[in-house]
Amino acid sequence: MNSNKQEPPRTRIWEVSRQGSTGNNAVGQQAEGAADETRSAARAAVEEPFSGQRGSGNTELRLETGARAADPGIREAAALLAGGGLVAFPTETVYGLGADARNTRAVEAVFTAKGRPSDNPLIVHIADRAELDALVLGVSEADRKLMDAFWPGPLTLVLPVRPGALSPLVTAGLDTVAVRMPDHDLALSLIRESGCPLAAPSANRSGRPSPTLARHVREDLDGRIDGIVDGGPAGVGVESTVVRTTAAGGAAVLRPGGIPAEDIGRVLGAPVSAVSAGEGADIDPAAAIAAEGAARPGEAAGRGGFAASEPSGAGEGAAGGREARAAAQGRGVERAAAEGGTGSGTESAADPALPGGSSPASADEAADAPAVADEAPRSPGMKYAHYAPSGRLEVVLGGEAAVAAAIRERLGAAAQRGERTGVLAFDEHLASYAGLADVTLSLGSAGDLREAASKLYAALRRFDEEGATFMLAEGCADSGIGSAVMNRLGKAAGGRISRV
Repeated sequence: MNSNKQEPPRTRIWEVSRQGSTGNNAVGQQAEGAADETRSAARAAVEEPFSGQRGSGNTELRLETGARAADPGIREAAALLAGGGLVAFPTETVYGLGADARNTRAVEAVFTAKGRPSDNPLIVHIADRAELDALVLGVSEADRKLMDAFWPGPLTLVLPVRPGALSPLVTAGLDTVAVRMPDHDLALSLIRESGCPLAAPSANRSGRPSPTLARHVREDLDGRIDGIVDGGPAGVGVESTVVRTTAAGGAAVLRPGGIPAEDIGRVLGAPVSAVSAGEGADIDPAAAIAAEGAARPGEAAGRGGFAASEPSGAGEGAAGGREARAAAQGRGVERAAAEGGTGSGTESAADPALPGGSSPASADEAADAPAVADEAPRSPGMKYAHYAPSGRLEVVLGGEAAVAAAIRERLGAAAQRGERTGVLAFDEHLASYAGLADVTLSLGSAGDLREAASKLYAALRRFDEEGATFMLAEGCADSGIGSAVMNRLGKAAGGRISRV
């Protein structure tokens, strides 16, 4: 179990207040409403006041709340970014680690601080759509529809990058760049003040749960970066949805997130390829390959490498390129059995049709597409295991009674092995596990999966704080925001998802 003793921070921290969402995005407004309910409590309970002598010669700048007091902190943080520094900042999804996307040395420092593989592309954050002209070669009509509907907000679009506009490390050498406009006033102010498009992955060590509080950033990156803008809890709680539109006016979801695929389909009125939330893969491989072939005229199918790339071994039991290629040939993804005989059986990676005329690519279509070479993925979060706590996590799906019985049985077996156990469950089911686990945490109401999204990463980090070595989580419906929740749970569990 971690010690409660707090070491003085070595990274500068600016505590600033925010005025809320921009008001231009319904998702951002909903998330901000949820965050408002917990912000005061979170400040008192978990955001301990940092005070005293600072190490390494760095100092902390504490700001009084209010818009006028926030300006000096934002200006100082922006100056660091403009000078090639690294600053973590809040968005409506999670905290990001920002660097000037045009400065290769600064971007290289992001990879070093995070311990992130250099073939994993970064999302570029902008404050105004006019900035796109300098970064990308063009925007399709489908892209414009999605920008109109969801920007600013938790939607990232993969666009053709303008040669020489950004550091090649941002794009991992590809001919596309992922871009979004956050729905958070502090993030937008920081981007504008810095004068830089900000490359900003989540502000955590690679593989760790993403940070939804400034305290989480400090735990992972203190002394590794130049500053942290503390704007309170993030709202949505899971990262943005990453989308690449197709020549036919549809889209492929490369990573599920704050904007459900169903909503994207309704806006486009065209097919949106379905996402597989299992096995540490962010998109159904068959759908990905078929969508990439249709993405832009003249491009070879599978060129982007975002479907069947061989994942790293960071996640035990994660689906590898072998399973992905099997799915592309119409054979489905075979879930790897979990260590110790508690794994799931074989399930298809196909997803149900989505609203707006969307549906997964057929097996016949996928079989005609060539296998994808092992190269950089188009989107962050597509290739490597993420979000994992230190202990072993398993996810259980099924009917309420069957899930509760399976979790209770596995908790008993884990206790016999001497494990320190944890349960992550919905409020309606917490009584089923009373007194059976060392740590029992809530995902919120099963009737509002937005609450589960906002609580997930903090809960995974809490398990680490409590020293849990074996954890069980209830799964949820793989639709709407639940698709993002199940995707992150599946990755955190290294593919250990069982249906009972």
